[in-house]
Amino acid sequence: MYEITLAWAEGEQVEAKTLHPWQASKQPGAIRIGRDPDRCDWVLSHPTVSGLHVEIIFQPEQYQFYLRNLRTQNPPFVDGFRLEQGEIALQVGSKIRLGQLELNVTAIAPIKTTVLLAPQLSPIAPDSLVSLTPTAPPTPSTYGLQCPKCHQTSPYEQLQSGCPWCGTSLAAAASVILSPR
Repeated sequence: MYEITLAWAEGEQVEAKTLHPWQASKQPGAIRIGRDPDRCDWVLSHPTVSGLHVEIIFQPEQYQFYLRNLRTQNPPFVDGFRLEQGEIALQVGSKIRLGQLELNVTAIAPIKTTVLLAPQLSPIAPDSLVSLTPTAPPTPSTYGLQCPKCHQTSPYEQLQSGCPWCGTSLAAAASVILSPR
C-alpha cells in the first residue's frame, strides 16, 4: 500500500498532509477535498476552493494515485493542465491548483510497516519448572474486513469483489479480528 504527501503555503507557513488510501472517508475508496466539512474528508479553508472540489483515489493495480475533478465550474489544474472532467495521474512534483491554492505532491511512497518480534527468552533450568493444570488450547481468531458503508464484517475467504451486503468497494475497509463462532 502507498501514501501520498501534499504540501502548500498558508501565509508564511508551509503545511503538509499525508493521505492514506484506507483512511476513513465519506466516499469509500476516495479522499474528498474541499471547503465543506460535511462532504469532504480533507477540509481546506481557502475561499477559492469549492465546497466539494476534487477527490484523490488510489488504483492498487497500477500503484498510482489519481486526482478526479468533481466540479464543472472552477475545475482544478494539474501541472498547468485544466482538468475539465475525469481524472489524471499524480506524480511526485505534480502541482495541483484548486482555485488560487496550489498544492504540491512532495512524496508518493510505500507505507512503512513495523514488524514486532517476540522477545528472546532465556533458557529455563529444569528444576525451576512448575507443574500447571492443563487448559483448553486457545481458540484461533481470523481476520476480516468491515465495510465502510454498511459496517458489516466479512471473513477474507468469503470476499470476492466488494461488500457482499451492499456492494461497496472494500479498498478503504478496516481490517478486524473476527471472534470465533
